[in-house]
Amino acid sequence: MLAYTIRRLLLLIPILIAISMMIFAILKLTPGDPAMVLLGDRATEEALQLTREKYALDKPFVVQYVKMMQNFFTGELNSIYYRENVITVVMQKMVPTLELGLTALFLAVAVSLPAGIISAVKRNSFFDYGSMMIALFGISIPVFFSGILLIYFFAVQLRMLPASGYGGSIFTVEGIRHIIMPAMVLSFTLMASTTRITRSAMLDVIREDYIRTARAKGVRERSVIMVHAFRNALMPVTTNIGNQVARLFAGAVLTETVFAWPGVGRLAVNAIFRRDEPLVFGAVLILSIIYVMVNLLVDLFYAVINPQIRFE
Repeated sequence: MLAYTIRRLLLLIPILIAISMMIFAILKLTPGDPAMVLLGDRATEEALQLTREKYALDKPFVVQYVKMMQNFFTGELNSIYYRENVITVVMQKMVPTLELGLTALFLAVAVSLPAGIISAVKRNSFFDYGSMMIALFGISIPVFFSGILLIYFFAVQLRMLPASGYGGSIFTVEGIRHIIMPAMVLSFTLMASTTRITRSAMLDVIREDYIRTARAKGVRERSVIMVHAFRNALMPVTTNIGNQVARLFAGAVLTETVFAWPGVGRLAVNAIFRRDEPLVFGAVLILSIIYVMVNLLVDLFYAVINPQIRFE
């Protein structure tokens, strides 16, 4: 497994280079002058030129890209707007994003796994049809629309929860009240897809001969479902959860914007409007690194689920 892990880590290098080039190219295709955004419309041409020279905005595309990558990995890439190190700015906003993402993951897994198992065991029942309809609704509805709906009902009409903002740590009452709605919105897609995949995987497994054999031997039904069936159905479920966990950070961009959540997603959106190219580049690249690392951990977790798996 060690050799496989090293190969995968080395493979991440060209992947991240390709991602960084795409990010940088998209930034350069975006209309607007970062120097003008920073200094304002009344800035003189001389001041604009000095700013472009300071941030290498007047250099060719390749030179700008190499310099930005070099500054990013040496810790010298500074935000145009905040005038601080990009990694420092992003890490300051990472705690709220991690709190939101992990809470959404907990809600999704706590609901979707039992719902998927029960739907498979009680196939074609009222619960099965109901959970699948809700799952289809959860996959289909856009994040921004579900967020607005929750704000309207729970914040405007019922006045039970705050409409937006960050209440501090999730271990405080205010922190919990502020995180409930954005975490619910962010978990909808993961909850829906995991419920459907868990149900499908369980239906495939419970038809196997070893399940019938276990029942014929008198094994308790709960043990048959949870020990024999669910464990063997975990592979596709784990793959889906791993992919969706990585996408939680992408979904957090919309969720954090709707709920004014001070995380990396909202930071990236504000940086785009400000044409803060170093901050956008650094934020998206860090999220991309997290995405590929999560997928690597999912691949390695397969060996924990099924010890017979060997990585060559």
